Amino acid sequence: MTSYKLLVKDVIKKADVLLEVVDARFPDETRNSEVEKEIRRLKKPFIIVLNKCDLVSKEKLEKTKARFSKIAPTVFVSGKDRYGTTMLRHQILETANIKGRDIMVGTLGYPNAGKSSVINGVTGRHSAGTSSISGHTKGVQLVDAGSRIMFIDTPGVIPFGENDEYLQGLLGVKDATHLKDHFGVALKIIEKLCSENKNSLESFYQVTLEEQDPYAVLELIGRQCNFLQKKGEVDENRTAVRIINDWQNGLLRP
Repeated sequence: MTSYKLLVKDVIKKADVLLEVVDARFPDETRNSEVEKEIRRLKKPFIIVLNKCDLVSKEKLEKTKARFSKIAPTVFVSGKDRYGTTMLRHQILETANIKGRDIMVGTLGYPNAGKSSVINGVTGRHSAGTSSISGHTKGVQLVDAGSRIMFIDTPGVIPFGENDEYLQGLLGVKDATHLKDHFGVALKIIEKLCSENKNSLESFYQVTLEEQDPYAVLELIGRQCNFLQKKGEVDENRTAVRIINDWQNGLLRP
């Protein structure tokens, strides 16, 4: 964890402007107060990038942007669809406000937040190595984005002291093969969807939710998917893994 702190401080010092890439589905959970504090301490400007905006409703995005714009310039981006990348490029040039030389742009955020995908979207080509497996970017890379913009691509920043498997499952930092409590993570996903977008569960699994108890919903989904054991009981672990995979693949949207 100490090495992450040193890396972050080094990137902030070298950068003219920072991008804090957050998951638009969990904007508050994927902001890092420690990183923002260090950016402010060194008096560097930063931009909040709401990545994976294609997985969130426009209404939720606008509400999040309204809140975050009070903290820093905020831009929606879909690294997958390359949506918002031109706007981000303009925001970088405006925020940095540097003439006559390249602008060094530091990229920071959670593992699997999509930092490399954001960089590739802005450059318009496959410049930074990307992967759905967290931790793919092993070391610092410099990426020339043209128009005087030079990205400093970094490994994902893990919030200091963070050890919450449920949150890591929700954010896709760990996939189902690396999670110990599939059942608990799946219940968290169901709980979030029931509170924010119950229709997503109903339409995707073709079920009608008469109640929103997460355990009852998981049982219902398991029966609908025909994930049954010999005595007709729902295979809860198999159902949980299916829900986690569907969530992390973007098939279920908050």
